[in-house]
Amino acid sequence: MPQLEIRVWPETGDPADIDYVLVWNPPPGLFSTLAHLRIIFSLGAGVDNLLNNPEIPVDIPLVRMVDPSLATGMAEFVLAQVLHYHRSMPEIEANQRARIWKQLPQPLAADRRIGILGFGQLGAYCAKHLAGLGFDVSIWSRDQKIVDGLTCFAGPEQLPHFFARSDIFVCLLPLTAETTGILNAHAFAAMPHGSFVINVARGRHLVEQDLLQALDTGQIAGATLDVFTVEPLPAQHPFWEHERIKVAPHISALTQPRTAAPLIADNIRRHRLGRPLLHEVDRAKGY
Repeated sequence: MPQLEIRVWPETGDPADIDYVLVWNPPPGLFSTLAHLRIIFSLGAGVDNLLNNPEIPVDIPLVRMVDPSLATGMAEFVLAQVLHYHRSMPEIEANQRARIWKQLPQPLAADRRIGILGFGQLGAYCAKHLAGLGFDVSIWSRDQKIVDGLTCFAGPEQLPHFFARSDIFVCLLPLTAETTGILNAHAFAAMPHGSFVINVARGRHLVEQDLLQALDTGQIAGATLDVFTVEPLPAQHPFWEHERIKVAPHISALTQPRTAAPLIADNIRRHRLGRPLLHEVDRAKGY
């Protein structure tokens, strides 16, 4: 859209000129200066940080990022972690360090049950590719879904049944008041003994001490964490040196300008033509 004038903070010129903002962690006081703001675009898939920001105007449309490269990147990361645990790589790596030559059993993908908590764009894409590799995939969502080839659970009452058939579990939920702390001692106790946890959603989904206790008892055999309550993860945090926790610096899926920019441009055109916006956030639901 060559007709647009793009300004990059902090060189924004007169704030009254700004019609649209693209933000992730906006600087304090920004929105109070934008008198003619029309749309707020999130540069990430999650919008909890914006919804929880008291400076965000509630009467301005908020649009979440639905970038196909996010789904691709997330599926790559999730599949890599699932396969890491499925093929017993933690034990193989430990045996290498101890110079132990030991062939381990190789289970079939069909005998490994994968649980996907959250069935939005990213969850659906990951579930599709895991099922394509032959895994037994189940999903949990807020509302009931019917998806060929997947076992579907919905609602709070079905959560324990969902966790009970998750040998490897992936959290891809949006962060809301209802999902904060959902990965807790009750969830871990409901999972099969020796299960694995992968959290690529938000750090506040996880009750950290509950995970550490579940790892200590062996109820949870290992965890991959890409998101944390405090980011960057503090240097003194116990996750860094825990032998059964893999720490990633919030890199499971990154917005790619080449694929994201056309989507933002399309929504700006829609706004100028008076057409409905794509992927506008429902503030009541939180996503």
